[in-house]
Amino acid sequence: MPAYKSISSYFIQMGTRIMTTDIGTTPAETLSEAGEGARVEAKPVPPARHALLHGAIVPTMLRLALPTIVVLVIQTAVGVAETYYVSALGTDALVGAALVLPVSMLMTMVAAGGIGGGVAAAVSRAMGAGRVRDANALVFHALVLAAAFGLVFTLALRLGGPALYRLLGGTGGALDAALSYSGWLFAGAVPVWIINLMSAVLRGIGNVRVPALVTLVGAAVMIPLSPFLIFGVGPIHGFGVAGAGMAVSGYYTVAAVALLAYLVRGRSGLTLRRVPLEGRLFRDILGVGVVSALSALQLNLITILVTGAVGRFGTEALAGFGMGSRLDYLLIPLLFGLGTAVLTLVGTAMGAGNQARARRGAWIGALMGAAVTEAIGLGVALWPSAWVNLFSHDPGVLAHGAHYLRTVGPVYGAVGLTFILGFASQGGGRPLWAFLAGTLRLIVAAGLGWLAVGLGAGLDILFSLVAAASLASAALCVAATLSGAIWRPGRE
Repeated sequence: MPAYKSISSYFIQMGTRIMTTDIGTTPAETLSEAGEGARVEAKPVPPARHALLHGAIVPTMLRLALPTIVVLVIQTAVGVAETYYVSALGTDALVGAALVLPVSMLMTMVAAGGIGGGVAAAVSRAMGAGRVRDANALVFHALVLAAAFGLVFTLALRLGGPALYRLLGGTGGALDAALSYSGWLFAGAVPVWIINLMSAVLRGIGNVRVPALVTLVGAAVMIPLSPFLIFGVGPIHGFGVAGAGMAVSGYYTVAAVALLAYLVRGRSGLTLRRVPLEGRLFRDILGVGVVSALSALQLNLITILVTGAVGRFGTEALAGFGMGSRLDYLLIPLLFGLGTAVLTLVGTAMGAGNQARARRGAWIGALMGAAVTEAIGLGVALWPSAWVNLFSHDPGVLAHGAHYLRTVGPVYGAVGLTFILGFASQGGGRPLWAFLAGTLRLIVAAGLGWLAVGLGAGLDILFSLVAAASLASAALCVAATLSGAIWRPGRE
C-alpha cells in the first residue's frame, strides 16, 4: 500500500506541473452575452481566445498539446498496470479482459476523437466567431449526446455482449470473465462519454488544464483502487476481474460529477445550463463528429483485417506483426495531443474568418507531427530489435517484427501528416476528406492486401501495401488541404 500512495503522490505532483502549461482559462464574467449569431463582443477578448487568434503558433500549440500528450501517456501506463493486475488472476481472466479491450478502445476513440472532435470543433468555431451564447448552448447539447451515446453502448453490450465475445473467440471461463468485466465496465459508459465530451468542450476554448487534471487524479485513484477491488485487502475479499470494471466505472462516475459541477459554476468561461435543444447545434457537432467517428472505426478495421491476413502466415508471423504494430498504437497519444491543439487553433481561426491563420496552423502542426513520427519510424527501421526485443526473444518472432518495422517504419511520417491534417479538417468543419483518405488506406492495405495474399503473395508484398496505403492517404489529405477543400466555411 505505501507503494501505491507514493505513485499516487507522483501523479498529483505531475498534475500540479501540468496546470502551469495551460494558456489560461477564460472567466465567465469576461465574456459578453452577445445575441445569438452575434460576431462582435462587447467586452475585451479573453486571454485564451487572444492567444489562439494572435499568439505565436508553435508555442500556442505546444501549450495546448503537451498536457494532453502527458496524460494520454499516463492513461496508457495505467492500462498496462491494470492488465498486469488482471494477469495475476489467471489465463481466463486475462483472455476475458483482452476480449473486452477492443470494444472499450473503440468506444473511447469514437467518444474522444470522433464525436468529441465534433464538439471541440463546434465550440472553437463558435467562440472564434464571437457566438458566446451558441458556445454555452453547445455544452448542454454535448451533455445530451453523451447521455444518449453512453446508454446505447451500455444497452448494446448488455444485450449483445455474449454473442459478440463468442464471435471473438471467447468460451468457457474466458467468456465468463469477459462478461463479468464488460458488465461493470460498460455500466459506466455514460460517465465515460460525459468525461470525453465535456473535456472536448473545454479543449474547444483552449482549456486543457482541467481535463488533464481530471485524468491525472483519476490515474492516482485507479492505481490503488484497482488492486483493492480485484484482490481485496485482509479480510475484505476482492471481486476478481469484475473489480477491474468496477474501478473504471467508479472513477469515471465520480470524475464526471466533478467535471459537470465545474462547468455549472462557469469558471471555465462556458457555463452548463439547460437550454432549448436546437437542431442546428446538433448538426454543428454531428456534421463533423459522425464522419470523424467513422474514421476511428476505419482505423480499427484496418488493423483487424491486416492482422487476419498476417495470421495466414503462422503464429510467429502474427506475433511479430503484433509486436511491431503495437508501436503504431503508441503513436496515437502523441498525435492526438498535437491534433487536438491543431483542431482548436484552426476552428477558432475559421470561426473568426481568419483562414490564413487556420492554414498556417494546420501546416505547421502537420509538419511537426510528420517530423516526430518520421524520426521514430526511421529509428525503429534502422534498429528494430531495440523495440521487438522488449516483448520477445524468439528468433522467428523477432525476424517478422523487424521485417514489418523496416518496411513500414520509414513511412511513419506520412501517418503523422495524415493524422494531423485530419484534425485540421475537423476544425475547418470539413472532415470528409480525412474519411476518404482513411477509406483509400483501408482499400489499399486491407483490400489489396487480402487479395494479394489470396493470390499467393508473401509478407513482403503485404507489408509493402500497408506502407503504400499510408503514403496514398497522406497524398490525398495533402491534395485536399492545398486545394482548399477542407477550408470551405461550414454552416454557422
